[in-house]
Amino acid sequence: MEVKPQPVLVTSSEMKKIKNAIEDVKSNGGLIRSIFENYNEPNSSVEWEVDAAVECFQMFSSRWTIEILAALYIAGDRRFNEMRGLLKGISSRTLSDKLGACQKSGLVDRIVEEGPPVRVTYKLTEHGLSCGRLLGPLIGYMKIHKGLVGEL
Repeated sequence: MEVKPQPVLVTSSEMKKIKNAIEDVKSNGGLIRSIFENYNEPNSSVEWEVDAAVECFQMFSSRWTIEILAALYIAGDRRFNEMRGLLKGISSRTLSDKLGACQKSGLVDRIVEEGPPVRVTYKLTEHGLSCGRLLGPLIGYMKIHKGLVGEL
């Protein structure tokens, strides 16, 4: 049987700030969508938007990618073994492969400090940080929706 964690309790004023920020994102998302809609060609309909959305979600839904991004966004720059400690159940090979894919996507930088010993640190790029900031409201919304955040 799965044990549901106790919700994090925040003050009413903080909850109001969170909900207002989420509403702002939802409003802005609708605005962005309506602007793109104005530029759709009659023949292409919304195919371009659907393709772009699918491509975006494929990148973020790839197993371990979102976990890596979340760990770096929340915990900050980390070395390889520190990342393995944060990501329970990931193998070294998978972590290495996924970090490489995140580098290719422009989300993560690999910083090498010459040794001895050679030290490699992974950090989010500006693009990765922006993605984290954009995903933050969605994560907040989902935490509230799932009852993981409540009011004092």
